[in-house]
Amino acid sequence: MGRNIALTIQYDGTRYDGWQRQGNTQKTIQARLEAVLSRMTGEPVELHGSGRTDAGVHAAAQVANFHTSCELDCAEIMRYVNRFLPRDIAVTSVREAGARFHARLSAVRKHYRYRVRTSEVPDVFSRPYVWELGRALDMEAMRRAAEPLLGRHDFAAFCGNRHMKKSTVRTVFDINISEYGGETVIDYFGDGFLYHMVRIMTGTLVEAGLGERDAAGTGDLLASRDRNMAGSLAPAQGLCLMEVMYD
Repeated sequence: MGRNIALTIQYDGTRYDGWQRQGNTQKTIQARLEAVLSRMTGEPVELHGSGRTDAGVHAAAQVANFHTSCELDCAEIMRYVNRFLPRDIAVTSVREAGARFHARLSAVRKHYRYRVRTSEVPDVFSRPYVWELGRALDMEAMRRAAEPLLGRHDFAAFCGNRHMKKSTVRTVFDINISEYGGETVIDYFGDGFLYHMVRIMTGTLVEAGLGERDAAGTGDLLASRDRNMAGSLAPAQGLCLMEVMYD
């Protein structure tokens, strides 16, 4: 099996079709990284990411691991990959991991951040990284709507995969909603998130903040397990994977 190497990666997802390698496109983060790592090691590399971010979603600290017989040290690996990666992908740390470490299976907690631009005045520099809503939000209504989502629940109503065969039970530890600089920022902390889950939760909370949805009805929505009752899918560009935590 060789060495187990763990990477921390940041990327601007704007021009990519998501994290996961796909047969019909090379424009994925995983494919770009695997191509560089395979060239470096001289052997096929399969990279295991902590999660599959969607097309257009960003990451400040995605984690991934791969097994290799390559003898380059961690500093040399980092220098090599950053030399050949495109400018919108960077490896920020490389470390030797234990033989049983797996970026996804070993993760215990993830932190996602969603940014909503509420100011009527656009910010051209943040545009690729925010939902340009341009309308004020009722923060207290959003917090009331978020409260029933805390804890361990079946989040089927917030899953974008309507034919999900695996468990849709997840634990949301905290949802922090704050406001500064003409933006509403929502930080989600959980043990894992379903396909589109954070973006659907964001769409639901924003509808509550706009007065378009009863903030007190989130618990009933959760119990319904019905995706049609939840809010709209928030745009991808406002979402960023901030941190993945391990024991």
